[in-house]
Amino acid sequence: MENKFETITQYAKIYSDPPERIREGCRAIIVKDNKVLLSWEERKDVYMSPGGGVEDNESREECVIRELQEETGFKVKPIKPFVKVNEYCYETLWINNYFICQIEGECERHLTESELYNRVKPVWIEIDKAIEIFGEYDSKTVDHASLYLREYTVLNKLKDLC
Repeated sequence: MENKFETITQYAKIYSDPPERIREGCRAIIVKDNKVLLSWEERKDVYMSPGGGVEDNESREECVIRELQEETGFKVKPIKPFVKVNEYCYETLWINNYFICQIEGECERHLTESELYNRVKPVWIEIDKAIEIFGEYDSKTVDHASLYLREYTVLNKLKDLC
């Protein structure tokens, strides 16, 4: 798969430059019937695109496949790289690689202790409603404001394609 991502850089209200650490992850954009698949942390009432951190010796494609299986119970196929967001928040540079993916099947979810505690669930939300939810980034705490701005930016880019 050609690994060309459009790169966007954004800064939280509080950030270190240079950052003290870098964390790279991969996230999936899956659209079905004008709805986008999101992960919802019920305990915190926080939404985000499903995905997570790249593990040792794992390609970005392998990461998004593994993370989607663990978090949502969907087996996915990355179709194409979409956008990379370099997000400076507090002392960390979060590198989020978004892939357009398609669902190829289902499997058992394997949530982390934190995901179990926060009651993470996959949810389908209309794209316009998701953009509306993420558009409220200014009303969130600094870390959630940064996350919501990132998701708002990505979903607006996606909507421009549709």
